[in-house]
Amino acid sequence: MKRILTNTAIKNASPNDNGKPKKYSDGGGLHLLVNQSGKYWRYSYRYLEKQKTLALGVYPDLGLADARRLHELAREQLAKGEDPGDVKRRERLRALAAAADTFEAIADEWYLRKCSDWSKSYQDSVARILKRDVYPYIGRRKIAELKPHDVLDVLRRLEKRVGETTRRAKQICGQIFRYGVQSGKCERDVTHDLKGALKTRAHEHYAAITDRSAIGDLLRVIDGYKGEYATLKALQLAPLVFVRPGNLREMEWSEIDIDSAVWTIPAAKLKLSTEKKRANRPEDAEQVPLSKQAIAIIESIQPLTGNSRYVFPSIRTNSRPMSENTINAALRRLGYASNEMTAHGFRSLASSQLNELGYRPDVIEAGLFHKDKNTIRATYNRTDYLAERTAMMQAWADYLDGLRDGADVIPINRNQA
Repeated sequence: MKRILTNTAIKNASPNDNGKPKKYSDGGGLHLLVNQSGKYWRYSYRYLEKQKTLALGVYPDLGLADARRLHELAREQLAKGEDPGDVKRRERLRALAAAADTFEAIADEWYLRKCSDWSKSYQDSVARILKRDVYPYIGRRKIAELKPHDVLDVLRRLEKRVGETTRRAKQICGQIFRYGVQSGKCERDVTHDLKGALKTRAHEHYAAITDRSAIGDLLRVIDGYKGEYATLKALQLAPLVFVRPGNLREMEWSEIDIDSAVWTIPAAKLKLSTEKKRANRPEDAEQVPLSKQAIAIIESIQPLTGNSRYVFPSIRTNSRPMSENTINAALRRLGYASNEMTAHGFRSLASSQLNELGYRPDVIEAGLFHKDKNTIRATYNRTDYLAERTAMMQAWADYLDGLRDGADVIPINRNQA
């Protein structure tokens, strides 16, 4: 068969002067179709007395030599009595079926089913771990063919760089394998065989300032923060409410009752079981009594963010909350190293001081949302402690004012045991 086209001719090929598509033949039914949007390899042939066209690829992704190779393969299929178009469709279906059984495909399906139960920050965290640390290594492998050592190789790579993320990645992979078992895509969760395979790390407590004079210094430094106004207000509110950092940055205006001085955090945002988060029942929500000082801070930012969903929105878009790193970054900017003070450290700061001040441990634990394992007692305590917590939160705010202003603060004994 005489070939006609050259690489130079293909490179210079263009549509007709009127803009309509133009065909450049290479012989044997192979031609290059050129239009305004690009250049496309096509094979024209007859099968069972019908004229057909097979799309081979797009130039320059598919060069001349490869286009001719695919053309010859299609001619061989035609000579055997097969329709090249039908062969290509069957191969595409097989590829799609194979792709549907990959770890990445099963993981994406699992993620879409589960993510509605998670906070936005946890959604982002799971997606980031999968796309950055897992998919590049086992994403395209069939989930049923993966062995324990395949997953362990992924985790060992992670272990060299990060600690907690490695364990979270193992947990995520385990959930995906179990979903695969339930979907009939694999036989078992191979992560069960990895128990004890990862390095054991000592539990790291969040750094926190607990010395009274140092707390006063911290509060004064916070008041002098020169960064974003919303960040300043979040820093000022953090020691007053001592909730988890994620709850603070995801605080919504709809959750705040200024008249009653209460912030209600829905169950979907709390550290609860998946079932309770999904149910999002009012009785599983947590109420945070707001001191006069806390209300003043919230009201001071309302003119700036009151039209947004979040009290502390992202600086990039009002539709998302403040970044999870914002508070820690602000503390670093204020001169506090990561081993001195953290966003989570405001909880330890409050817990240590409130215990020293003589408040009942059960009331303090309720204020930290630490769950009582006795569910009946926990339900009772939530309502029983609310009045005590309200008084404690106001006294706590007054106490912090004294530390910040440098007053001689006399520890108040509120032990009601």
